[in-house]
Amino acid sequence: MASNSTPDKGISRRVALAAASTVGLTAVSLSTGLPSAEALPDLPALPAEGASASGAGGPSRRAGGWHRYVQGPSSRTVRPVRITTSTGDVKNPNALLKPGGARSVLRRPQPAAAPTWPAGTTAEASSAHAGNNGNDGQPRTYDAGNAVDGNPDTFWNDDTLGVFPDVLTITAPQVTPLKGITVISNSDGVPTDYTVDVWTDGDWHTAATVTGNDAVQKAVPFAEQVSTDRVRITVTHAQDTSHGNFTRINEVWPAPVEPIPIPSVTVDFGKVVVGYPQIRFTSASANSPGVRVAFSETRQFLTDRSDFTRADQAGGAGGGTDQFAVPAKGANWTDHKGFQAGDKVFADGLHGFRYLKISLDALASDSPAAQPWGTVEIDSVALQFTAYVGTPSTYRGWFLCSDDELNRYWYGAAYTNELVTDTFRQDDVDPRNAWSATLEGKLVLQDGAKRDRDPYVGDLAVSARTLYLTHDDAAAAARNVLADLADHQRADGWIPPASIGNYTLPLFDYPLYWVTCSWDYVLYTGDRQYATRYYPALLKVLDTWYPSVTDDAGLLSKGLNGTGGYGDYAFLGRTGRVTYYNALYVQALQNAAELARLLGQQADATRWTTRADNVAQAVNSLLWDASSGAYLDSSTGAVRHAQDGNSLAVVTGIASADRAASALAHLDATTKRPYGNAFMDNDTIFDQASQRVYAFTSYPEVEARFLTGQAESALDQIRRMYGWMDKNDPGITHWEGIGPNGSLYEDAYTSMAHGWSTGVLPALTNHLLGARPTSPGYATWEVRPRPGGVDWATGQLPTPHGPLGVEWENSAGVFRLTVHVPKHTQGSVSFPGDSRGQRVSVGRRTLWDGRRASSRDVTVADGTVTVAGLGAGDHSFVSELRGN
Repeated sequence: MASNSTPDKGISRRVALAAASTVGLTAVSLSTGLPSAEALPDLPALPAEGASASGAGGPSRRAGGWHRYVQGPSSRTVRPVRITTSTGDVKNPNALLKPGGARSVLRRPQPAAAPTWPAGTTAEASSAHAGNNGNDGQPRTYDAGNAVDGNPDTFWNDDTLGVFPDVLTITAPQVTPLKGITVISNSDGVPTDYTVDVWTDGDWHTAATVTGNDAVQKAVPFAEQVSTDRVRITVTHAQDTSHGNFTRINEVWPAPVEPIPIPSVTVDFGKVVVGYPQIRFTSASANSPGVRVAFSETRQFLTDRSDFTRADQAGGAGGGTDQFAVPAKGANWTDHKGFQAGDKVFADGLHGFRYLKISLDALASDSPAAQPWGTVEIDSVALQFTAYVGTPSTYRGWFLCSDDELNRYWYGAAYTNELVTDTFRQDDVDPRNAWSATLEGKLVLQDGAKRDRDPYVGDLAVSARTLYLTHDDAAAAARNVLADLADHQRADGWIPPASIGNYTLPLFDYPLYWVTCSWDYVLYTGDRQYATRYYPALLKVLDTWYPSVTDDAGLLSKGLNGTGGYGDYAFLGRTGRVTYYNALYVQALQNAAELARLLGQQADATRWTTRADNVAQAVNSLLWDASSGAYLDSSTGAVRHAQDGNSLAVVTGIASADRAASALAHLDATTKRPYGNAFMDNDTIFDQASQRVYAFTSYPEVEARFLTGQAESALDQIRRMYGWMDKNDPGITHWEGIGPNGSLYEDAYTSMAHGWSTGVLPALTNHLLGARPTSPGYATWEVRPRPGGVDWATGQLPTPHGPLGVEWENSAGVFRLTVHVPKHTQGSVSFPGDSRGQRVSVGRRTLWDGRRASSRDVTVADGTVTVAGLGAGDHSFVSELRGN
């Protein structure tokens, strides 16, 4: 972990090279005799801050530079890039892409009145779901009679989840001639396979069979007209949705009525965007035609419903889409949350999506304010982007290397994080009691772009590091979250994970992330004032709450002090001594000790360091599984081994070198998937757990592999996991979780742009490029490249004192490294390779010849050569195999 080391007073007598110009490096040597960078003319200069690294030569001059990888929009008005599909009567769909030209026109004739059953018709079913308050909070029933009541907003819902057949029987008061029927169903529960029987000649006879249906309105004609007073529908399969695998039938009409195709256009923004959709309607017919707008991050889950709406989650209006009734004179409509007129025509407001589908349609409940027919003329579609706009000029930190895929993943992570760096607004946040007056109007790091728009402190363990390394001007987004959660600390010391549930969501691990993220914030920004202000919260959570859930072995044990029902980052049913909780506890104690030393609280630092050592020893004594060569997930329940606990045991130093190698080998042998490494090695915690990948818990595993000299293994895991997300819809952004066979782990509900999944960015900057702070505000830093098979890398880290620039090239046994150091900082550089066969030089002077060092600033530990005491200016080194 980073250390809060004291600056060396001898720095002025060591290496202090003058700052270079942007054209070439010019420097002087001081008393150490180290030559200036002029002695190495073949090492190119670092580009000026914000400049493109382009041209021929070394790593900073590769063609194209890093600017071309930046994904953020050039302005807050974002327009779609293509039309994916159009259906029904649509003229000029491509006109939606460019304002001010030709217009798109959607037309739909007024439908005929729906056929009705004779008065007195009844229905009964094999089962019916019990009534409840529904999505809108109003009492409703799901009885069979809803299928013949003439109201398409009510429906029959069977009560046998995933069990078939489900039977609906309709009885008319007299014999009626039928040419067929029409089945109207819900888009989130369409009956796919069913038979239709009619009662004739004293028995049931099959009149029609339907298979593979996906239509909400399905006309079912009979081979010939029949006269009957009873119709029976036997459903043998229905769509399996997030609402459950039930049969849902809204209406059955006594005639086969083919639906009039709904005019629709789907636009593609090219990647996930977030903000307020805008549609410029230029005119409409005089009957207030309605439009319904559906959103989705993926084409797979783009239907006539959005993949997610806060209205659905809150039990409100909307029918899964945003609605607008178009006036005859047209309108420039911005999709803000609220009703257009009274309680009619609802829109949900802000959305995170890639695909937007506009349909000329209206909810039956919105009549007569909006009608599902008429003519609508549209000029264009756009989005008012609300999140952080990341352009090349805003990047204070950047990265570029010889591997194009890694570059894409780094900037994909940056863009993902930009999407969740947004203002906390009451209308946009998670509707489950997450709004807080103390956060309103402040810049925060949200959970996801489309969903759970609430700042969770665990996510900051990754997303905040990503923010500090790209846009340090937005670091307040992390501070605002950390400060607000500390301000809502419970009397017993527990710190809430987020504002959701009015700051009451019971998570066991997230107060520890508040500690680690507070240290990260101070480490990267140097904000001592924050550390001083919230040090009492640190004392209370570590010395009051966590001791209340500590057992007699000194380990955290979930279940103590009423925590049996507490969750964690994935709401897993883990109890007792869990390796992950205790490894995270060690990390929090280590980080807290650093904060204590910063503030001169040595007694606290000593106490927490001692406790961390004791917890680490107990983890090794009680949670190591020698038979598997890995740490147990938990000491209770089925035997399994988790990615989170084993990875953190390595990162925190709990694991010895031998155990670290063994644990990582176990993860590779049991969890390796084409789309990453799964977070469990078996399915004992839930079905298919061994097929689920979280980038959140994969980040510490990637770190662990870099830290233990397994750079190629770390890069392999990055390429499998981030490569999968990059190549699959929606592309570019990083997913909340990946399920079996690389699927969306929670189907449409899955967030496809999630800040906690951006760990590839700090992993590549801190470990591949190799630069990171070692004391608050980069007062001290280290550069320790771990190149793996990458030929060259260059980048810049933003610090409170100016940019820290690094570039290196690894070719044919020669490793060239240049570091640009900002004023008021000092640090060290370490070289990859085995010191015994290595020669390290600066200019014509040899610093290490494979056996001896020429300066006390040069040390060797664990086979790695390190040069310390580097101050402001530019420093260039060459490390090569002896004999080259």
